[in-house]
Amino acid sequence: MSEETLKEEKKEEQEATAEAATSGKPDTAADDAETIAETAQTDTTSESTEDGSGDIREDGKKGKRRFRKPSKEEEKIEALEKEQAVLNDRYLRLCAEYDNFRKRSQKEKDALYGDIKANTVSAFLPVYDNLERALKQGTEDEAYRKGVEMIMTQFCSTLEKLGVTPIECLGEKFDPTLHNAVMHVDDEEKGENEIVEVFQKGFKLGDKVIRFAMVKVAN
Repeated sequence: MSEETLKEEKKEEQEATAEAATSGKPDTAADDAETIAETAQTDTTSESTEDGSGDIREDGKKGKRRFRKPSKEEEKIEALEKEQAVLNDRYLRLCAEYDNFRKRSQKEKDALYGDIKANTVSAFLPVYDNLERALKQGTEDEAYRKGVEMIMTQFCSTLEKLGVTPIECLGEKFDPTLHNAVMHVDDEEKGENEIVEVFQKGFKLGDKVIRFAMVKVAN
């Protein structure tokens, strides 16, 4: 075999070897660079996750968040806001307490006024009783009788203006919250616990009894 033939065979063998190496084996340098980059990125991500550096920073980028210390002006505003909240709560509590006090005082005032009015009217009821007795007495002096009737009418009108009303008795059923039974009689013509006679008229102021009616009850 000639020398030229040997050279050609050797050259073909080298080309075949180079082609096989290029087609079957990856680029080691490129792969190494890519592997290093991935490793570095993984290490960075791991480190960021552990120390909180994966948060979004104020500039919108990923990385460690930097907390800005509030200025003296902001601290002063925050302190004033807290003080305002405390004062506002104290003010609302004070308003509620005053409103309760006002309502309680008005209720006590109304009750006191009613008690005083009831006591005053009670002191004048004997006058009413005497006028009523005078009207029941027979007299030939018509002027005298008419004068007593006018006084009685005026007295009853004054009581009505004060909100005082007489308690209904005759023919009504006995009610222990309004009447005071001082006598009892059996009468088949009357109903059970029916009031048949009134000895002294009773009065009430609104729903409050000023004086119980003194009555006689049948059956």
